[in-house]
Amino acid sequence: MATVSDIKDEPGQPPALTSLSLAEAAQETKSKEQSITPFDVSGGFDEHGKPKAIDYDKLVDTFGSQRIDKPLLERFEKVTGHKPHRMLRRGLVFSHRDLNLILDKYEKGIPFYLYTGRGPSSDSMHVGHTIPFEFTKYLQDVFDVPLVIMLTDDEKFFHSPKLSLKDVYEFTILNAMDIIAVGFDMKKTFIFADTAFVDGGFAAAFNNNVREMGKRTTINQIRGTFGFNDSNNIAEFNFPAMQSATAFATSFPFIFGHDAKKVAKVPCLIPCAIDQDPYFRQCRDNAPKMGLLKPAIIHAVFLPSLRGSESKMSASDADSSIFLSDTDNQIKKKIGKAFSGGQDTAELHREIGGRTAVDVPFQYLTFFLEDDEVLERIRVAYEKGEMQSGEMKMACTKELQAYVRGFRERRKAVTEEVRMEFMRPRQLVFKGMPSENEQQETREKRIKILEQELERLRTGDLSA
Repeated sequence: MATVSDIKDEPGQPPALTSLSLAEAAQETKSKEQSITPFDVSGGFDEHGKPKAIDYDKLVDTFGSQRIDKPLLERFEKVTGHKPHRMLRRGLVFSHRDLNLILDKYEKGIPFYLYTGRGPSSDSMHVGHTIPFEFTKYLQDVFDVPLVIMLTDDEKFFHSPKLSLKDVYEFTILNAMDIIAVGFDMKKTFIFADTAFVDGGFAAAFNNNVREMGKRTTINQIRGTFGFNDSNNIAEFNFPAMQSATAFATSFPFIFGHDAKKVAKVPCLIPCAIDQDPYFRQCRDNAPKMGLLKPAIIHAVFLPSLRGSESKMSASDADSSIFLSDTDNQIKKKIGKAFSGGQDTAELHREIGGRTAVDVPFQYLTFFLEDDEVLERIRVAYEKGEMQSGEMKMACTKELQAYVRGFRERRKAVTEEVRMEFMRPRQLVFKGMPSENEQQETREKRIKILEQELERLRTGDLSA
């Protein structure tokens, strides 16, 4: 089984937080606490220097979030009228901040919106990247609400010495098309790339919220939250303000309207992997100082690396991941090499059974197999020794091949024209959207501004 030191670092990790430095530290001190940040995911090491699985219960305590428990799931089903997604049912979406308040507002007919995103670091996403997006699509369908997806190409450029702006923007376009293929509703979804949006004509309100958040965030807060030091560049210190701005409806007047007092009351729910929580802890700390609502958050666990549950899939390490561009044969080969919870011999396996808690193919089935009864039969058979490791891997291979094959078919339908429409700033369609009169007023204001700008260009008056 591979150790953390065998796994390549994600592009752009701060020097003090790379998996290599963690492994080196483990060799010196043996034990090492787990580290979960936007730049590093490691379960840590035990007293013998052996990598440990990520402890999600400990994360809930450390981050100060709340467990999604049975009463909350029952209330979710009662309020929405929908069966909870398999990730909710199986504890894969496991933690939250203020989800109960979102349900309160939904019951009262108060509109809210969803916000999620991706940092494009490769030209193809892997199946682990689709987990938050698939769950977000479920939430969009269930609540019938607008969604904003932020592609943080600037963040990847800031953090990655080897990546150029051209590189990350090319990744962004391809990743956007992958995300669209998950199946989002175009009428209710706006996708934007930071570098293109913030310099465009629709980002004035967004940029103002970046400034307001930046003014209220100290260097010490960023150091303490993200582990940055003097070797990190100044853009990295500023970026959390950028990621926070998307959590405020006032950043998008072309979606929610120009009545600032009214729009400031529109809540935001952020589905994300737990490593993104540090960004939004900063955001929630400062939002009330800006007169804005704290965003609610719902956390997912990581899809484990093919090597084991000590780390997540990594786009920078092809051997740890199953990519959405992988062929059926590539998927079969990768699952065949995945870490198994089976015993050393078939006889011993039949005698004492397999360990589903550490078996990567079984873990993947918990993410992707929809039928709860079938999953439970597989679990019981494997733990009793009635199902061998090879059979488990075959079941997993079949499920993932079907999942990726379905994605590939949808991806073929995502044309450049479709992508451009998803990424065009525009009015989305949702309950509680601005009235026709307000939309017309917004259009007229926009036309007037553009006409004034055009007149200045014609006359050569660039003083304004």
